[in-house]
Amino acid sequence: MENQFETPVTEKKNKKQEPFSNKPTGAFISASWSALFVGMISFCVGLWNADMYLNEKGYYFTVLLFGLFAVVSVQKSVRDRLEGVPVTDIYYGISWFVTIVSILLLVVGLWNADLELSEKGFYGMSFTLSLFSAIAVQKNTRDVKFIDSINDN
Repeated sequence: MENQFETPVTEKKNKKQEPFSNKPTGAFISASWSALFVGMISFCVGLWNADMYLNEKGYYFTVLLFGLFAVVSVQKSVRDRLEGVPVTDIYYGISWFVTIVSILLLVVGLWNADLELSEKGFYGMSFTLSLFSAIAVQKNTRDVKFIDSINDN
């Protein structure tokens, strides 16, 4: 006999959560890697051709590397927590902090740079593309590894 008081919300609570099983497609993995390389290479080619001192170029290049490492660290921390892997609050907080700091360093650097507005926009957009695609690449890598480990068992 069916429970007359069972609602869709109750049914949802009683439903067992299915394990993650969606492996990213080859097209999405390729698009993520392509976006990462396009963003990084564009940023670096822009720096190479820029009319600025070498120490300024080094600053922007270091901010790019710092930002890439930071967002991968955030993605890994978030994913580890979702999968039940212990991540300390301090590491999680530092990961977010350095991500925000890397973005602020780029913004402050570009704000004070003697560059055309179009150049500033170019660096901002290629930086953003690089960070976002680094997150996607890291997520894809984790997804593929997770699905492969399930299939091996």
